[in-house]
Amino acid sequence: MESRFPHPYFSSHPQWRWFILITVLIGASMSALDVSIVNVALPTLQGDFKVNMAVIEWVAMAYMLTLTIFLPLFGRLADIFGRTKMYNTGFVVFTVGSALCGLASSAGFLIGARILQAIGAGLLQANSVAIITAAFPSSERGRAIGIQGAVQAVAMSIGPFVGGILISAVSWRAIFYVNVPIGIIGTFAALYCLPAAERSDKAREKIDYLGTAFFATGLAFLVLAVNEGETIGWTAPIILTYFALAAVLLTAFLITEMRVAHPMIDLTLFKRYAFWAGNLTGLLSYYVLFAVLFLMPFYLEKIAGYNPVVTGSILTPIPLAMAVVAPFAGHISDKYGSRLMTMWGMAVCALATLLLIFTGRSPNMLILIAELVILGIGMGLFTPPNNSAIMGSVPRERLGVAGGILNMMRALGLIFGVDISGVIFTSIEHGYIIQHGYKVTLFKDLPVALRKEAFLHGFAPVMITLLVINVIAGLLSAAKKDQEHKGPIEHGEPIDLM
Repeated sequence: MESRFPHPYFSSHPQWRWFILITVLIGASMSALDVSIVNVALPTLQGDFKVNMAVIEWVAMAYMLTLTIFLPLFGRLADIFGRTKMYNTGFVVFTVGSALCGLASSAGFLIGARILQAIGAGLLQANSVAIITAAFPSSERGRAIGIQGAVQAVAMSIGPFVGGILISAVSWRAIFYVNVPIGIIGTFAALYCLPAAERSDKAREKIDYLGTAFFATGLAFLVLAVNEGETIGWTAPIILTYFALAAVLLTAFLITEMRVAHPMIDLTLFKRYAFWAGNLTGLLSYYVLFAVLFLMPFYLEKIAGYNPVVTGSILTPIPLAMAVVAPFAGHISDKYGSRLMTMWGMAVCALATLLLIFTGRSPNMLILIAELVILGIGMGLFTPPNNSAIMGSVPRERLGVAGGILNMMRALGLIFGVDISGVIFTSIEHGYIIQHGYKVTLFKDLPVALRKEAFLHGFAPVMITLLVINVIAGLLSAAKKDQEHKGPIEHGEPIDLM
């Protein structure tokens, strides 16, 4: 879909970049909201469709898996065919997918519609940071990316709350239908605010279908192995097969990329320290964030004794703190560089996880909330400058694939943070229970005191691992140099989104 903005003067006017940002924010908020809003509906969906939990979990899993494995491809397609075109298409596909989700008559139909919805979300996410990078000069890019991060954080934080209200007041179908009017508004905003695509020489490049197939299937098997390993068993034949297939396919992908003329992912990008270190630290930061978001509800309910409503309220300050801090962090990084902000961001996150190690049976809620706020502040300080540094390190003709890789790494951080932390926690907790002469299979019959002690014995080591990860990410950030790739758009130049 091509942009229909009536006159090129407006799209090249320096102030028009803020309308471009607003358009990107619509897509960012819509896709972020849908990541969290559906989780609250899973029990209701299981009851309505009368299927077991293993089936209904795929309503969430199919979305995350599709989104993760295709992000680099969507970024590459945007570099070839135009970021504006791909972004506009993303709005349409996401809106249609959302409507089909609301119309679903079976669990299988809903899962299929979620895959379509994830394709639309992938087209939006892979191009959002690239569009901002192309539209804003380097002196304002961090601030713009910070605003985007703030909007995404707020959308994710209110997702469960909004979902609960819609399910209670209307039905579970409303959580999908709510995307339709937003998607329609976003589609028209993209058509009229994003500059028309210009003809690119990249359109003559061939798509690396073989490399794409190797990468998508290899990454899919890796994600499935990590996600299902704890449930099925890490030594189960199917899990070992998943890991083996992932290793073979991803190796085949690397070999293919080094041989083809037009690879899906330009591996030379990883020669730039700012690019590979920024993506790695981005993965590590999301690992930490979502490991905390995964474990804290169990702590607050099982140890502190709070109900789900209070638990949700206590966790809300994390994304809210991110939302408040992110724009300022981006603005400061525009003036003084990303290195200082990313380093301090990880240092603040390290402080938060250090404090969480000592959380005991009877926490002071004000202190605990303050610790969670500190984590949110650290993430807000780190994320926008880090994203800005990544996008500033690549040539403009590779902005799409760079944005796809950036978002893919964050998604992998989310998945690994939840799954690996879950494995560490469960193995230590169960080991403590067995050490005291009880069987894990009789967990509900254990003495309350033992259950709490077992939980805390598993909780503290996970926080220690997160502290170590924060320190590693901080050291990697400290080693970065504030370098800008030659040739980014400067203030006042015509905006070209290809």
